[in-house]
Amino acid sequence: MDEAVAPRAAMQTRQGNAGVLALFAATAFLSAFLLFAIQPMFAKMVLPVLGGSSSVWAVALLFFQAALLIGYGYAHLLMRHVPATSTGFVHLAIALVALITLPVGLPEGWREPPGDPYLWQLGLFGVAVGLPFVAVAANAPLLQAWFARSGHPHAKDPYFLYGASNLGSLIALLGYPFVLEPAFGLTALSRYWALLYIVLVVAIGACFALVRRRASAAPVSEQAAEAVPDATPTWRDRLAWCGLALLPAALLTAFTTHIATDIASAPLLWVLPLALYLLTFVLAFQTRLPLPMWLLLPLQLAAVIFALLELAQVKHDKWVLTSGAGVAAFFLAALVAHRTLYLARPRARYLTEFYFWMSFGGVLGGLFAALIAPRLFSEVFEYPLLIALSLACRPGVFGQPAASTKNELIWIFGIFAAGLLAIWQGPLLAARYGYSFGEWGTTPVIALVFAVAAVALWGHGARQLTAALMMFAAVVMLPSAVKRGQAQRSYYGVYRVSLSEGDDFNVLTHGTTLHGAQRLRGLDGKLISDVTPGTYYYPGSPMAEAVKITQARLDAEGELGRFGVIGLGAGSLSCYSRKHEAWRFFEIDPIVVDIAAKSNHFTFLANCQPKLDVVIGDARLTLAKEEDSSFDLIIVDAFTSDAVPVHLMTAEALQLYAKKLTDHGVVVLHISNRYLDLDSVLGATLPLVPELKGLIVSDDKADGSYAQNTSTIAVFAKDTLALDAYRALEGAQDFHAGGVSPWTDDASDILGPFLSQWRRS
Repeated sequence: MDEAVAPRAAMQTRQGNAGVLALFAATAFLSAFLLFAIQPMFAKMVLPVLGGSSSVWAVALLFFQAALLIGYGYAHLLMRHVPATSTGFVHLAIALVALITLPVGLPEGWREPPGDPYLWQLGLFGVAVGLPFVAVAANAPLLQAWFARSGHPHAKDPYFLYGASNLGSLIALLGYPFVLEPAFGLTALSRYWALLYIVLVVAIGACFALVRRRASAAPVSEQAAEAVPDATPTWRDRLAWCGLALLPAALLTAFTTHIATDIASAPLLWVLPLALYLLTFVLAFQTRLPLPMWLLLPLQLAAVIFALLELAQVKHDKWVLTSGAGVAAFFLAALVAHRTLYLARPRARYLTEFYFWMSFGGVLGGLFAALIAPRLFSEVFEYPLLIALSLACRPGVFGQPAASTKNELIWIFGIFAAGLLAIWQGPLLAARYGYSFGEWGTTPVIALVFAVAAVALWGHGARQLTAALMMFAAVVMLPSAVKRGQAQRSYYGVYRVSLSEGDDFNVLTHGTTLHGAQRLRGLDGKLISDVTPGTYYYPGSPMAEAVKITQARLDAEGELGRFGVIGLGAGSLSCYSRKHEAWRFFEIDPIVVDIAAKSNHFTFLANCQPKLDVVIGDARLTLAKEEDSSFDLIIVDAFTSDAVPVHLMTAEALQLYAKKLTDHGVVVLHISNRYLDLDSVLGATLPLVPELKGLIVSDDKADGSYAQNTSTIAVFAKDTLALDAYRALEGAQDFHAGGVSPWTDDASDILGPFLSQWRRS
């Protein structure tokens, strides 16, 4: 009888263990899915309030990292100070309280940010999603800690569940822009998220009930092994966990800012770097790494060097190559750091403390990249610096005895200080003696010096190699700052005023895109005061023609006219105004107003609009406050670098413009873009706004003289007759049928317009 019962009992045990594992894995998966689905979902919700800047996502990442730290800290305190048989009751109570904040949406009283929205955005996120996010964030360490007490054969090393949860995160992130938002939209997604949250609470309760029932089955030998005194983490261990998490988290924010600045601030471009970041956790937090370290480490070194070489160029014409180098450097750096972190993991007894310090490092990294770096650097210099510093996360870099580490740190510090001095003085000395290196500046010569130094120092250990490549990152950054003029940085981007080649023009660039130019010298080389607009606004350009056509109509009707311009730039368009006309500019960034109106770089406004009428704030908010049917012409020219403020091109935005136009008024959108097929987007969106009719006008006749640039505009009007004058312009045509989806505040696809533009080019 006993012989028959034993196999049956063993089978039941195996089935029970399989059920436990399935329940915990499924709950961890669902928890991570919800945790990372809410991030792009709520960040997209706030775009119409905060504008289209890439900083929206950078600050959002900082908030989510901070909320993750709170969740992990709460889980650690819960497991440490509350009896194991009661932890689930406390956590379930908090999870149920979080239900009062659902479904997620913009809270009342948080509809208009102040001039500097960094801290305001953190407050908004805290009020709207803080409680449910913290409740869900705590699940990852709690589930692993509970599983370690479940008596399961794999309970000794529950870290594999972290890889499983990150797989859920990865699916949520990749599914959001490609499946979730296009299929459901923000409003429906918010409701579905709330329903799945209730399912998660039930699953958490089931996991806890199961653990309470099986806790007594945990092997005594395991408990004794975890009580060994020398297994206690030291402060050096904690600092290592923190540092190894800090750098990839900071690099994630910096890399996302780098790529989002030039395309669009939209979920697709936000989630792809974050998805890669999470994939490194999935790969690193398992027993065997798919890529052996002997191959991974040289690949990372090569990717770092190549990425820095690409960034060293002043001109970035090869977008695919530059982006590919950045992706490789970011992914491999994060993978190496997280693998080193996994190898340094403690016993399961200290699991929640390990995750707390790991998340603390993530917060510090996000704090540096999102809040400190924009105030410390005038450009996105943190990106190449962090790429080079990633070499400090390689196994064994700082694994020597304390005395040796101290001496080598002094050595590294000395090299760094000497290198900075050489880099600052190098370009100045070269310029003094009239030496030029073309579009690369002085970077190749100085880079060669440090490359030789890196090879020479190779035999002295990985620390010197790290120091040498830190110097190389500084080489990438500083000569450009010396060479290319004065830069200012704000929440909304990087602005640079510089002289053109030949010193004939003052040029304003926002990231990589021109926002205005003014001639300083005549053909004879003498200084002049010329207020003729350049770049996309030159006489005869589509935007200049839009002003001319509107003025001609107003003259014929005997009306004075009212003009609204979204995006001030250098103030070029103001010089098409006439004394009796009312012109109002809508500008989101006070720095732009200072550059255009209060500096001595540009004199368009001083000569043409000395009594500047400018409204500060996001145009969706400020224009909504204007009187209906009051504008004869609205020009929307509000690009953040080459990125598109998506919320200014949605169906809801077009409806707002239509509401503010007079019966014969026209709205003009500047849609020139290297990466996105925006005319197809607007063509798909136009049917959602039946009160408007439209067409596009492309300018190919700009010859480059007087800083002329080609451009494309979209023209919309409520009156079909108002479009007749635009149809007569050279380059006028109907919208393309690009097979893309319309843009709304609920859903805005970026991949379709990107691929459409790729095919057309």
